[in-house]
Amino acid sequence: MAYFITEDCIACGVCAAECPVEAISEGDIYVIDPDLCTDCGACADVCPVDAPQPK
Repeated sequence: MAYFITEDCIACGVCAAECPVEAISEGDIYVIDPDLCTDCGACADVCPVDAPQPK
């Protein structure tokens, strides 16, 4: 089960810096590639607005 980023994302980039497998890319809001995500939760642990959520 991969994480996804909700519309609450403020595009601060903190999550992308924490991802150990570089599954997060920048866009209007950040996006997690479900094929790369290992469900570690590192992104959710550092997000100031709780945008990364498990599917």
